[in-house]
Amino acid sequence: MGLLDLYRLMYRIRRFEERVERLFLTGKIPGFVHLYIGQEAVAAGVLAHYRPGDYLTSTHRGHGHALAVGVEPKAMMAELFGRKTGICRGKGGSMHLFDADRGMLGANGIVAGGIPIAVGAGLGLRVLGREGVVFCFFGDGALGRGVLHEGLNLTALWRLPVLFVLENNRYASTTGFAESHAFRVPALVAAYGVPYLEADGTEVEEVYGATAELLSGIRMGRGPAFLEVHTYRFKGHYVGDPERYRSRQEVEEARRRDPLAIARGKLLASGVAQKELEDLEREEEEPLEEAVAFAERSPWPDPEEALTDLFAEPVGDYPWGEG
Repeated sequence: MGLLDLYRLMYRIRRFEERVERLFLTGKIPGFVHLYIGQEAVAAGVLAHYRPGDYLTSTHRGHGHALAVGVEPKAMMAELFGRKTGICRGKGGSMHLFDADRGMLGANGIVAGGIPIAVGAGLGLRVLGREGVVFCFFGDGALGRGVLHEGLNLTALWRLPVLFVLENNRYASTTGFAESHAFRVPALVAAYGVPYLEADGTEVEEVYGATAELLSGIRMGRGPAFLEVHTYRFKGHYVGDPERYRSRQEVEEARRRDPLAIARGKLLASGVAQKELEDLEREEEEPLEEAVAFAERSPWPDPEEALTDLFAEPVGDYPWGEG
């Protein structure tokens, strides 16, 4: 995938998130939303390598991941609105997006909650003899969770096809990285014998290249790999976050390295016309407007549906006898 296509995907994510913020602030989206603004190069650069047969586990900040693997914007926006036409029938909302057709095994409101799901999916691929890679995203807050260590250990032991993607945006909610971690990430990963690379999250081509290098080994059956992307969220942990844990100057400095502006500048310098970029950006606006209109006119779930979808239906017979 070339830089122009990567820019398009980043722009799509940025505009979706900007619109979600406005809709939330006007009361049209309930609950909480955690915006991906500033981190677009991670989802775009990594998931540009996503193929049919691959799987994805996401985080509470998962809108960008979902869009990058092709989750339909209309159904996604309707889900954020809590409507019946949403990808989870209005029951999941922002933090629990799930789309089996796209291999998206869920965004997750639990820190590190997607890691054991990713390990299980990787084991499933191995047992069933299927090709594919599980892309497992998590933030730096997950580094202190035991399940990450368990996941690294099992995938390394069993050579499971899992790409661990650490989106290190410097803050676990409101706690700075240095305040909560006494170790260096490369040393942690090396302890499990897992290949490690890091990338600058403001440079989408660098993220794309590092991902390609790690995936080549995974797809050849060599086991898991670990990518750390140094990134930064331009908005608070959630919409409405007072952000007392960081200064305005710090945020302004980070915004000077906006991954979209960097990619756009490179495209113009390479000879892409300003009009071509403007046309591309206009093309992305119409599907977004359609998604919002679709969500606004969609019905609410019926009250009777509150107790449906709680269990697999039907459960079926136990193959090992009465039980």
